[in-house]
Amino acid sequence: MVSATATRSDEPAQTRQRRRSSRLRRWLHFSLAQQMLAVNLFAVALLGGGMFYLDRYERGLIDTELQALTTQGGIIAAALAEGAVLQDPGEAPELVPTLAQGMMRSLVEPARIRARLFQIDGPLMADSRGLEGPTGTIQIQPLPPLDDAGPSFFDRIVDSASGMLRRRGHYPPYAEHPREIATDYPEVVRALDGRAGEAVRSSGDSNGLILSVAVPVRRYKQVLGAVLVSTGSVDLDRQVNSVRTDILRLSLIGLVVTILLSLYLAGTIARPVRKLARAAQAVRQGNGRKVEIPDFSRRHDEIGELSIALTDMTGALWRRMDAIERFAADVAHELKNPLSSLRSAVETVARIEDPVKQRRLMAIIHDDVERLDRLISDISDASRLDAEMSRLERGPVALGPMLGTLADVHEQTRAAGGPAIEVVRDPGDALSVLGKEGRLVQVLQNLLHNAISFSPPGGRITLRAGRDGDDILITIEDQGPGIPEGKLEAIFDRFYTERPAGEKFGTHSGLGLSISKQIVEAHGGTVTAENRYDAGGQVTGARFVVRLPSVRE
Repeated sequence: MVSATATRSDEPAQTRQRRRSSRLRRWLHFSLAQQMLAVNLFAVALLGGGMFYLDRYERGLIDTELQALTTQGGIIAAALAEGAVLQDPGEAPELVPTLAQGMMRSLVEPARIRARLFQIDGPLMADSRGLEGPTGTIQIQPLPPLDDAGPSFFDRIVDSASGMLRRRGHYPPYAEHPREIATDYPEVVRALDGRAGEAVRSSGDSNGLILSVAVPVRRYKQVLGAVLVSTGSVDLDRQVNSVRTDILRLSLIGLVVTILLSLYLAGTIARPVRKLARAAQAVRQGNGRKVEIPDFSRRHDEIGELSIALTDMTGALWRRMDAIERFAADVAHELKNPLSSLRSAVETVARIEDPVKQRRLMAIIHDDVERLDRLISDISDASRLDAEMSRLERGPVALGPMLGTLADVHEQTRAAGGPAIEVVRDPGDALSVLGKEGRLVQVLQNLLHNAISFSPPGGRITLRAGRDGDDILITIEDQGPGIPEGKLEAIFDRFYTERPAGEKFGTHSGLGLSISKQIVEAHGGTVTAENRYDAGGQVTGARFVVRLPSVRE
């Protein structure tokens, strides 16, 4: 137990950090469908969040309402200055409370606002909501209009949200005293000084606002009092809440549409990708060819392209594995022949005492060892070829000078009676292709060696090169016996051998033409074989044709 604890505590910090990072990645992992839904909902959330940020719009409505109140207050003040002021000869003009009360009630009734008149020395003179009765002044409080239907579901949600969102701390609270005087309202004090004033206060018994404007009442530029015009924010709140309701409706509609579209995208994108991933995982786990890649090729989009690519990749993988299996079987078969001969010769040489027979067996052993060495070298070259061709670094290669060099080397090294090589090409055309020079030299050497081995003594090999449209065409013609009928394609198979009569057995591995075809196809070209005929229909030799795409210099 102590040892386990010590091992845990001695665990490197980097390892612990990797474990924590792995757990965090698993916790933060979301499927493609969830990511699409989250991204789409984020846009809808931004739209819905707009209902929480209408302060500027609300402030604009407040400013508009204050301007309207200023205009109405000016009209009331002008009307009072003309109709509610008495002035005796030789005395200063005075406001008459009874006249002012009636006039204010008549003026503010259509506008549904409240007007109060303060005297120059401060006391409240008249209130549009006051009604003189036998027991004194009665305060009139207007009732809200009847709404038979009541607030809707959206209206209740928006009203609740507006009550929580409205930050009344920005405005001072509204307080109304039993005996109001001018000093209770700073804007009235400002109006009594001859300047209009305005104020916005939060209502104490609701989430609304009280907007008020004070305007001086002047008679011949003499301030006789101040009119305080005020109203609640019911209409203002109704407009703001109407916008919030519209945003909420649009957000909910967008939410439903977004969820439906996300489910649609999940079905058309995420689910096919998940099926393709599971099929690829099944192939990786080695479930054999029973795994079927889902076919979405009918879809003309990236998913269809991915399905086709995975199908082609899987087919190429199985073809490559089949080729490897066939190659391994062919290699085992080809190696068994010399090994069996070698084992038989070794076992026999130990029991024979005749020196002549021993030397003959030793010669057989020597030939088999050379054959094994040649086979292993060619097999090694063939096995490396696939990997080399997959990472082939291409460059311009001039085939014209290469053909001339190969012919010159052969001419310098050919034995007496060996075939001559004739090169037919345009000396002014380099015949450039895009590829790897060493491998293209190997192709031409293999084809030339094949033609030399089948050519009769004193024969001629014709090497032609020229252009055929956008391709370079190279033909190697010999005067040998030709290719057996039905073997024009089989000669390119691995370990296929068809040697001329009298040639020593085992001098060729049968991989030369196969390697040549593989190199040419890796360069985007083709190599074919055919027989040459004379006028009488007799075979006069073989012809190998190499076609490679050219590069314009």
